[in-house]
Amino acid sequence: MINPIISGIVATFDRDNIDTDQIIPTEYLKSIKKFGFGDFLFDGWRYLDEGRLDMTSEDRSKNYDFILNKEPYTKSQILLTRDNFGCGSSREHAVWALRDFGFKAVIASSFGDIFYNNCFKNSVLPIKLTIEEINHLFEITANSPISFEIDLAKKAIKYDQVSSYSFDVKESLLERIIHNLDDVDITLKHKEQIEAYELSRRQQRPWLFDYSN
Repeated sequence: MINPIISGIVATFDRDNIDTDQIIPTEYLKSIKKFGFGDFLFDGWRYLDEGRLDMTSEDRSKNYDFILNKEPYTKSQILLTRDNFGCGSSREHAVWALRDFGFKAVIASSFGDIFYNNCFKNSVLPIKLTIEEINHLFEITANSPISFEIDLAKKAIKYDQVSSYSFDVKESLLERIIHNLDDVDITLKHKEQIEAYELSRRQQRPWLFDYSN
């Protein structure tokens, strides 16, 4: 059985309106692959030099003032940020970069609409909390590294031994995260119905499937 728990160190970005170009710049969109973008996440803040698709993080000059270049945040799995995260262009690469770095959840007061939907297609859970709740989480993460535990079944974020915040996500979207499903997986869940429909259509309208001419 899949354990519907996400837990790990929280990295914090205390700013609004982080757009998809800041998450991953345009020059890295040339790759046709869907994986391998983690080294380019937050490229303009994370590095002091210019990168290329054939370079890895180890090849780069790092900005060690940036949180993801500091231990233990190099292994963060949860990102805490502010309002309108993932705004801007619709590039799915932004979610790929977060996922490939190791992030499994992003907590913010709001998200860009397209980015929000792209997250569920790529196994990254976007969680919306109120501004007051976000402010409180920033307060408790300000002085030292802290881990959160996100219970997907209970829809709750536990931030200490006894306290938690609840969040709301559609069950159909949450199932994607819990079972690591993409659009193809969702479609294949109805494979038998699809095959039955195709057979029925072929029997009812055989001329549509006559490729002899």
